Amino acid sequence: MTKKLPIILLNFTGIYDYESFASSHNIMHVDCRDINGVDCYCDEQARKELHRRLSAFPAKALHFIDSGDFHYLTEYWVSRLDEPFSLVVFDHHPDMQPPQWKGVVSCGGWVTDVLRKNPFVRNIIIVGASDELISQIPVHLREKVLFYSQAEIDHHQAWPSKAGRMIHESVYISIDKDVLRKQDAVTDWSNGDMSLLQLQAVLRIIYANEKVIGIDITGECSATLDYLSEVRNADINNKANEELMRMILAEER
Repeated sequence: MTKKLPIILLNFTGIYDYESFASSHNIMHVDCRDINGVDCYCDEQARKELHRRLSAFPAKALHFIDSGDFHYLTEYWVSRLDEPFSLVVFDHHPDMQPPQWKGVVSCGGWVTDVLRKNPFVRNIIIVGASDELISQIPVHLREKVLFYSQAEIDHHQAWPSKAGRMIHESVYISIDKDVLRKQDAVTDWSNGDMSLLQLQAVLRIIYANEKVIGIDITGECSATLDYLSEVRNADINNKANEELMRMILAEER
């Protein structure tokens, strides 16, 4: 019998209250709304509290981590892995900005933190990032990461012929829904142009070729003052989360 993949949901903004998928009895909820110093940048005190609160939950799981403002939590989950791994990131933004303050992790620079600090990471592969943003990454960092354009990754042979030759270990996947077009995800950041169906197709290719040991999904749209907009945005993101969760759980069987 295949062991069920644990599903863990971190609630920072309350937005999941508007998304019906989150009411599944299979999902473990972690309320983080009372923690200060976590929005976009995570200070030392907040980091210690998050690590304390999350220590009971496995890294080898499906994690929902709220808005892209908290994408830096991927760095925490992969820091808990105790085996060599490759990190695959779906994101319209490379998240490789230089740190602005020492000791502070950010949603815009966490990939660089993994690259510099994690002793088990072997490859980092970023899918769907903007060419303009990639060009702004310092050359010495850019050379250490493999980038896929959407057109390239859509081809069914692109993964085995390029990333597949590099990867000889397990894979952790991180998905920021801002890699998707606006019809399929409403986020706090600018969107890419990948469709939800295209993202699912690429994930199936990865599952077919690699051993996936963990995955996280971020990119919710923070609450606004407009209730009707909140509900409409949450409906779009709920559909994406629900379909991604269903597909991932089916691949895990």
